[in-house]
Amino acid sequence: MNPSRILLASHGTPGARAAEAAALALARQAGAALHQLVVVPDLWKGMLGDDWLNNAVTHIRFGGYVESQLGREIAQHIRDFEAQTIAEGLAYDHEIRQGKPVECLLATLKESGTFDLVVIGSPRPLGVPGLRSRLDLETLARRLTVRLLIVPHPES
Repeated sequence: MNPSRILLASHGTPGARAAEAAALALARQAGAALHQLVVVPDLWKGMLGDDWLNNAVTHIRFGGYVESQLGREIAQHIRDFEAQTIAEGLAYDHEIRQGKPVECLLATLKESGTFDLVVIGSPRPLGVPGLRSRLDLETLARRLTVRLLIVPHPES
């Protein structure tokens, strides 16, 4: 496997970090460029605490807080990963999308048309705490036109 341009779908969870490590190793070995796609699942839009917020002003402020916190966490994650790619001397760029993970990944592939490998982490094993973003692997595999590497979760 000698990819020249790798699309890495990643978002900072332990499973995604395993995918990042694998993508870095592949990019280093092949001299490939890395493009990191961070998808903010659209499920976050519904997490505004409606059940306990009792007026519109509080609702809007809390929504702003959630969005700014997510933004800070994503920016830090991107800076950290970019530092790793710089240390490796690899070509790197990134993008952030909001929506359904499979649809965002496929849209990035379609718009670019230059990737020859997609790297993702495997689903989190049952019993391991954390958010499930609900990436539909079956739909992704059926619709992909490039190779897909699913990296095992570190707690598998």
